[in-house]
Amino acid sequence: MKLWEGRFDKPVAKSLEEFNDSLPFDRELWRADICGSQAHALMLYNCGIISEQDYNLIAEGLGGIAEDISSGSLEIGGAEDIHSFIENILTERIGEAGKKLHTARSRNDQVATDFRIYVFFAYKTLGEKVKTLINSLLVKAKEGLKLIMPGYTHLRKAQPICAGHFFNAYSEMFLRDLERLAQSEERVAVCPLGSGALAGTSYPIDRFMTAEQLGFIKPCENSLDGVSDRDFAAEYLFDCSLIMAHLSRLCEDIILYSTEEFGYFDISDEYSTGSSIMPQKKNPDIPELIRGKTGRIYGHLMGILTTVKGIPLAYNKDLQEDKEGLFDARKQVESCVFVMSELLLNISFKKENMFKAAGGEFCCATDVADYLAKKGMPFRTAHSVTGKIVRSCIEKNITLQDMTADDYRTFSELFGADIVDKVKAENCAAARTSYGGASPERVRENIKSIKKRLKKF
Repeated sequence: MKLWEGRFDKPVAKSLEEFNDSLPFDRELWRADICGSQAHALMLYNCGIISEQDYNLIAEGLGGIAEDISSGSLEIGGAEDIHSFIENILTERIGEAGKKLHTARSRNDQVATDFRIYVFFAYKTLGEKVKTLINSLLVKAKEGLKLIMPGYTHLRKAQPICAGHFFNAYSEMFLRDLERLAQSEERVAVCPLGSGALAGTSYPIDRFMTAEQLGFIKPCENSLDGVSDRDFAAEYLFDCSLIMAHLSRLCEDIILYSTEEFGYFDISDEYSTGSSIMPQKKNPDIPELIRGKTGRIYGHLMGILTTVKGIPLAYNKDLQEDKEGLFDARKQVESCVFVMSELLLNISFKKENMFKAAGGEFCCATDVADYLAKKGMPFRTAHSVTGKIVRSCIEKNITLQDMTADDYRTFSELFGADIVDKVKAENCAAARTSYGGASPERVRENIKSIKKRLKKF
């Protein structure tokens, strides 16, 4: 039964019915719909709009429907949307009382409320998974405290860093994601129920009670905005997109660092795949797939932004297009975060390769310039002298570590015997003791800070 069929004297065309129906995807909202309906019914009873008997029948009927859907004994189907399905089943089971549930409510504010409930809990679930991911990164950061690796700019070796610094950098990104999720969770917790179709209702309802029952912070303050606002959906998809951006960057680094050319990381066989033709291959399919799914989530964000950009107030059927992308995004992002948390714990380090690379390609050249500057030479002059040293090494096919103190003194009398130790990769990394720096000392402090901030969520 269509909830609106009384106005029409001809049945809906089959093509329109198939095109219009949203049940194949909005069935995802069944828990939220029952939750919202239970709160609405209690409010109607408390405000004297329905009787205690009707309320009890409605509450018991909704509870039974929830149990039957959960157990699988009630199959969702045969309606144009999940809201019609639940109301139709309720009326079939409890009779006329079921028809009173929709008093002082429109499908417009019902849909908006259900969707907000769904997104509210989606934030909580995603937040927990991001916390697990950060904990995995912290495990690797702690393991990396005694390891040295190159840090890069322009994908060229730049300076030696404590390996834990690399993992902490991603923890900082995902901590910002957690902050955004928490802030967005507050904004989604505004209740549209009671906005009606667009203008509110003439019934003496208590919207603050309904909002409180549903765990919302407050009811929305404008009924036109209440039924048509989908900022929360766009914001959720933006938050997901930024999480995926950070995941994609991490995946790119893992893919690069696990190649034979870099050879810093090794992904466990359990989280790798092979080739159907090349027996030697060990492929990083998980990070590659996460990297690929990032574009899919970006597409969902662009979809909702495009959908809402030209909608006049208040509700329009365009807004039926607000859910499928978000449902898919939730599934994909939660899956990506979860599997990355596991993959990280199953990465091992190739210590010798990392250490050797940290001292190669003149990664310690900045320390040579700093050495001269600390002896009184202007830094720009020291930079130029060090550049000449590097050029000389390239011509002779040697490294900074191959040079003796006497070799260094041919470029400046300021060099002492200690320069030989200063250009060792482990000493260069250990020297980065400024706040937020890459020395093991500072990385250890950063780990403590990340753990402390993580406890807030």
